[in-house]
Amino acid sequence: MEEAIIKTDFHFPGQQSVYHGKVRDVYNIDDKYLVMVATDRISAFDVVLPCGIPYKGQVLNQIASRFLDATADIVPNWKISSPDPVVTIGRFCNPFPVEMIIRGYLTGSSWRTYKGGARDICGVPVPDGMREHQRFAEPIITPTTKAEEGHDEDITREEIIGQGLVSEKDYKKLEEYTRKLFQRGTEIASSKGLILVDTKYEFGKVQDQIYLIDEIHTPDSSRYFYADEYEERFAKGETQKQLSKEFVREWLMANGFQGKEGQIVPEMTDEFVQRVSERYIELFEKVTGETFNRMPSEGVLNRIENNILSFFNGH
Repeated sequence: MEEAIIKTDFHFPGQQSVYHGKVRDVYNIDDKYLVMVATDRISAFDVVLPCGIPYKGQVLNQIASRFLDATADIVPNWKISSPDPVVTIGRFCNPFPVEMIIRGYLTGSSWRTYKGGARDICGVPVPDGMREHQRFAEPIITPTTKAEEGHDEDITREEIIGQGLVSEKDYKKLEEYTRKLFQRGTEIASSKGLILVDTKYEFGKVQDQIYLIDEIHTPDSSRYFYADEYEERFAKGETQKQLSKEFVREWLMANGFQGKEGQIVPEMTDEFVQRVSERYIELFEKVTGETFNRMPSEGVLNRIENNILSFFNGH
């Protein structure tokens, strides 16, 4: 099996800091550029799992790069260049401390919340009598806080503005961008026979300009259903076939793990890791309509470093 990229530890000229997130390693260059390396780490329930997934970083980076380009007319984004299959280099932005989650369907964590009796998700009222995977009359925005560590927390629009996390003027703009981006993503997914079920967006600022930052419409930040099977499966009350990370969460839950204290991550066999890798590649090919080009893992860290240095040597 191909080797996974678990961690990077580069030292670039002008480097101010490096942040090792759940999935990405982010290098700050002179408070001007961010170098984001998409590793093959995988997280679920806010826990980084012990095994990396080969090609996952390449899938995430290349999908995000395409969607950033395909939505740049809606909102400016942070991307400047993608000099390597797992790297995006972009503007250093001051991030807003919230994630904008938008949902077209009652599924995943929102279904678990609803099934538990809630009829209000992040301040948005949800009607009685809905079923799992049912489409909302209109997509709903259910923001969360952005935690440096641990779990992101649900929060309402009123709390975000009331606590001064985002000004009312900026928050209205974030909502507007979120709805437009989701509409564009929905249209692109539909053209490929998919339904964009839900997703999250992150935004930042440079002076007074809002930018879309981080990834967009990837299997880590989004959920997709197969359009041709949706209605029949929903009518029968069957599980939807989906391309997302949800099947990893379902496998963990079936093996007694939900990220709670005292729980132990089940063993990830080579066969399971390979299956996850193939699902990510399947999503890439389905979403983009292109054949995935598996980059060799031999000498991968040297390749990444050289490609990043070549970008800066040209600037």
